[in-house]
Amino acid sequence: MGTDHFNSKAATWDQDPDKVVRAADVAAAVAATVPLGSQTRLLEYGAGTALVSQAFGDQVGSLTLVDNSSGMRAVMLDKVEAGTLPPGTRIWDLDLEHDVPAPAERFDVVVSSLVLHHVHDLARVLSGFATLLQPGGWVAIADLDTEDGSFHSNTHDFDGPHGFDRAALTAALESAGFVEVSVVNCTTITKDETDYPVFLATARRP
Repeated sequence: MGTDHFNSKAATWDQDPDKVVRAADVAAAVAATVPLGSQTRLLEYGAGTALVSQAFGDQVGSLTLVDNSSGMRAVMLDKVEAGTLPPGTRIWDLDLEHDVPAPAERFDVVVSSLVLHHVHDLARVLSGFATLLQPGGWVAIADLDTEDGSFHSNTHDFDGPHGFDRAALTAALESAGFVEVSVVNCTTITKDETDYPVFLATARRP
């Protein structure tokens, strides 16, 4: 699934109230699980329009927002200029699946929300997350539980995994070098009268 889909949706993305509520649910789950504070350097990977990072408010320090969709980055830039996102927020064009090596900078927390089911090389991206974290830093991943493929049935070019088995994702995080892996219920997405559970997986770089 290329960036054209997200470029076309970016300008109206935040007009869907369900997306706003879901982002708040994810941010609340992260804040309840991962240590955050005024000095926390947080990177959101596949940030979209940065709804999750917006929902953190003043719970974190600096924000670095990553997305490979130019349309989404344009919306985030507008939010910084409007003051919706904090001054000093950085916006990067980065794709850990294809851009090697990862940037040299290190962060305290890496967050991704409903991103990994668009990824083909999960091991490479999880390794990239580990590289971006300082020792002791945390990753927080919100994504779909395994589903029957109906979630993206109306998206003609979707070719990613249909959610994740929690035990398999735990093993993948451990293989990437993470410890203290935890997977908990996070929120639910309702589409076409079907409920799709979303988990939050957190883990620490030792």
